[in-house]
Amino acid sequence: MGGIITTHAALLPVERTSAGTDQRTLVIFGASGDLSSRLLLPGLGSLLAGPRATSVRIIGTGRSQLAADEWADRVRSAFASVARASDGTAESRGEISSAAADTLATTEYVAGDPTDVEHLRALLELAGPAPVLYFSLPPAVTTAIVEKLRELELPEGTELAFEKPFGTDSESAAALNQLVGSLVPEENVHRVDHFLGRTAVLNLIGLRFANRLFEPVWNAEHIESIEIVYDETLGLEGRAQYYDNAGALVDMIQSHLLLVLALLAMDAPATMDAVEVRSEMARALRSTHLYRDSAIEAGRRARYAAGIADDRVVPSYADEGGVDAERGTETLAEVMVEVDTNRWAGVPITLRSGKALGVARKEIVVKFKPLRHLPSGLNGARDGETLRIGLNPGELSLSVPALGVDGPYTMGQVFLDATLPSSSVLPYGEVLSGILRGDPLLSVRGDVAERCWEIVEPVLAAWRAGEVPLDEYDAGSNGPATWK
Repeated sequence: MGGIITTHAALLPVERTSAGTDQRTLVIFGASGDLSSRLLLPGLGSLLAGPRATSVRIIGTGRSQLAADEWADRVRSAFASVARASDGTAESRGEISSAAADTLATTEYVAGDPTDVEHLRALLELAGPAPVLYFSLPPAVTTAIVEKLRELELPEGTELAFEKPFGTDSESAAALNQLVGSLVPEENVHRVDHFLGRTAVLNLIGLRFANRLFEPVWNAEHIESIEIVYDETLGLEGRAQYYDNAGALVDMIQSHLLLVLALLAMDAPATMDAVEVRSEMARALRSTHLYRDSAIEAGRRARYAAGIADDRVVPSYADEGGVDAERGTETLAEVMVEVDTNRWAGVPITLRSGKALGVARKEIVVKFKPLRHLPSGLNGARDGETLRIGLNPGELSLSVPALGVDGPYTMGQVFLDATLPSSSVLPYGEVLSGILRGDPLLSVRGDVAERCWEIVEPVLAAWRAGEVPLDEYDAGSNGPATWK
């Protein structure tokens, strides 16, 4: 077992915070990795800098040998990158909140083999009662650790948090669900999707269920089509080890966009609790299938060639470091699905995501049907309303037909624009807030994790069999010229 490298020698007991809640210990597996430093720790820092700060102690663990001051510097740097001044608005460069300082003062790092039972035993003893075990690791390593945890008795109230992808297909996701279920109950399992912590995504709930404007017309009778798009100008950015084995379909559509679809398509929950909301999301996804049930017609793929994106020279994906060009990994994917319910039957829903594109387009586009009849004498286009919901940043734009644009009896479109409320808490901070409180509302339920794989697997199979061509587009373009 690796030796314990710690910034605080004594094992701290669980304490009560001034708010009267128990302190939680967060054990981060893979703490020395990029995801922990770039996303997880800054997210926690944003939570600790805000009014919902909680008392949390961090134990980082990994194979890398980190000195105590090196680990503490990583944590401080991550916290300082998102720290806020006392008014919650201005950035406080180089400083951290008092809650973050408390967490920093007690943080510890334990180097060792995460699949070694004795190493795991020492971590659990150090963590104390009701720890949160956060797996910031690839699925195969996570599965190996969970297997070893079965040889130990977990403390009562242990929470398990898993980074996506959860498994590598529906079969492995189901096997991992069964394995995890032998350790803790489902309500203590958190499958993390930081998209569910985005303010713009959370605002979908209010947009859907807290107003009279949209919910009455949120159905196939009034909506013609929906697009959920997450296009980026960034290319591979050194992520070949993961991305070249995943591709755009798994990395974004399977992992994230299907969950956004679930929020868009679900029926109103009776209450805003984890059981009701997650059950409605699951019902929507159980009814989701490929449009016309054809993997060949419903999906298309492409890969970027050399070009200029966002004023940066981007090499061909096939020439990026670490890429196996023969694997045929797509960097742009589109999948059309349908939600086969009375509310949505017949409405095509397009999920799209790509890299190295000319425009960073991250939005939901809801296109309403035009009116069946207009009085004679009205001229111009008869387009219906279009609602655009920005995912990053959070913006709302509604285009509506109006008169007088090019003449008193000429139809045109006018735009009603708004900026959605934002939060100083980053998406990972929102998700961690639920995990630390033991609330799985923003966590993906086990059956949903399996279902997201089941929806895309026919498309993946068709692509691997070469039944759908791998098109090409220049970096900095909007995709293949042949795509409409």
